[in-house]
Amino acid sequence: MRKTRIAMLTPSSNTVLEPWCFELARSQTKTSIHFGRVEVLRIDEDEASLSQFQDETMLKCFDLLAHVKPRVMCWNGTSASWLGLKRDRMLVEEIYKRTGCKACTASLSIIEALRALKVTNVGLVTPYVGSIPEKIIRNFRSENFECVSERHFNLTDNFSFSKVPADEISDASEEVIKDGAEAVVILCTNLAGAGICRRVENKTGVPMLDSVVLAVWGAFRSIGLNTSWLSEWAPAVSNLPKSIE
Repeated sequence: MRKTRIAMLTPSSNTVLEPWCFELARSQTKTSIHFGRVEVLRIDEDEASLSQFQDETMLKCFDLLAHVKPRVMCWNGTSASWLGLKRDRMLVEEIYKRTGCKACTASLSIIEALRALKVTNVGLVTPYVGSIPEKIIRNFRSENFECVSERHFNLTDNFSFSKVPADEISDASEEVIKDGAEAVVILCTNLAGAGICRRVENKTGVPMLDSVVLAVWGAFRSIGLNTSWLSEWAPAVSNLPKSIE
């Protein structure tokens, strides 16, 4: 049986995304997901941290991922959410120019989902130090989304993000909902939020957008594949109509 191949580029110290991608897509027997890695060890605003996201470094990784002949390639890091979403828009264009393959990113998929949900006031949960969420909030505002509340865990070591307990992510999500969020973005694909989204969404009625779930959602949607099976983890976004910016 010929399978539809999806390729994903993952930060090197991320331990959450791959297992969750396989779990999310376990029922999709006609699709396979393939991973490459790019060095990412620390998230902060120093030069060493910023240098991890050089365009050419990432593009060379995508050149290698193209060898599996995927229908779509996804950058599932969320760096553009603080470095500027323009970076991801340029990245997907350049990937297509170099490889002829469609591309998407976790950050752009989040923006697409928020637009399709027709919400304005967003709650934000991240693992990062305070200066990074501030930049994310500004970038979301430039996309016409207002962050009404945010919680962050003040971490810089990318590997450590995966150690944040799910209960703490859940509590932070419910706190921003109480502050008036119409949707909650759990922003970081090494933050283990996928498993708590449905419970919080069912409890509060507020859409939960986890970065790992949205990376998978965006990859499937970008090549016209059904995403209703994601309702087990993300009821509000699983059946959204196609709504590309």
